[in-house]
Amino acid sequence: MNNMLEHSASRVRAVADLGQQIWLDDLSRELLVSGQLAELIAHDGVQGLTSNPAIFHHAIQHDPAYQAALPLLRTAHAAPEARFEALVIPDVQRACDLFAPLYRDADGKAGFVSFEVSPRLAHDAAATVADAKRLWALIARPNAMIKIPATPTGIAALEEVIYAGINVNMTLIFSASQIQAVRAAHRRSLARRLQDKLSVQRIASVASVFISRIDVAVDALLPAADPLRGQAAMAAARIAYADWKKDNGFAVFAAFGATPQWLLWASTATKTAAERDVRYVEGLIGADTINTVPDATLAAFRDHGVAAAALGTEVQAERAVLAQLAHQGIDLETIGQQLLAAGLLQFEQAFSKLLALTE
Repeated sequence: MNNMLEHSASRVRAVADLGQQIWLDDLSRELLVSGQLAELIAHDGVQGLTSNPAIFHHAIQHDPAYQAALPLLRTAHAAPEARFEALVIPDVQRACDLFAPLYRDADGKAGFVSFEVSPRLAHDAAATVADAKRLWALIARPNAMIKIPATPTGIAALEEVIYAGINVNMTLIFSASQIQAVRAAHRRSLARRLQDKLSVQRIASVASVFISRIDVAVDALLPAADPLRGQAAMAAARIAYADWKKDNGFAVFAAFGATPQWLLWASTATKTAAERDVRYVEGLIGADTINTVPDATLAAFRDHGVAAAALGTEVQAERAVLAQLAHQGIDLETIGQQLLAAGLLQFEQAFSKLLALTE
């Protein structure tokens, strides 16, 4: 590797030195075959990967390798969803295998690859549990992580899926109440395993808190010159982190070797050209967290990002921001519910579109 690459990669690696994992929010056949993912792991220190229906829709639509495989799959599988899984599950497995050495070296605390249950099951807890178990068995990798949307039924499913010993990424979290409910369900499942004399070791979970979409929604309610514009999401995230760090309730589970549920910052690409393109990466660096970033944001941080600790336990200024927003009639819980509904719809639509590509 040349000196320029070594120098640029050090910006991303420096984040790991501060205790935060950087994950890639992308997956495609080309990413694997080209060696790009292997290079990101080796040289940039990327420690995990997430996927979703929108990512796969784009990949299947634009990656020639997927297009070439489809005719045979149409013959082999009658159902579009079965074709989709036959198309991408091998890539999920291959990505898991690339991260397997990291997973082993980190004692099961890094190196995960997320794959989502069908978005069509978001309001059916029993079906979500069954689908999570089926996908876990199908992928058959210890560093796979099954994504479940943090609806009330999804949170109920989380308890059962963690109890089954399956790694879970709870996604589409937009509010403090969702974070609290996800944390509580995670701990209930661990408590049940301990009560039933089952191991709680090497069962990983993350709570994926979406960032930029909150600012987009809040800023639309504020005057153009309001200084609170662009402040809501990171203020809420920093408060969530401070509250998480101060919570000592996990100690009883840690004594049995359980892994804490980490906060993961998602939707960290900026939405407008006027914003610094790495602001949601730089502004949310903190120990024992994860930031999952798309290719463009990762490249931007590699080029000009600044790695410095940005999260702490003193959040008076952040609480003041939320108080000022509340004074203007902006309720982040209500906005969070609206964004959850919109996010579910977006993923359902993307899922329908990607299944249509297999027909």
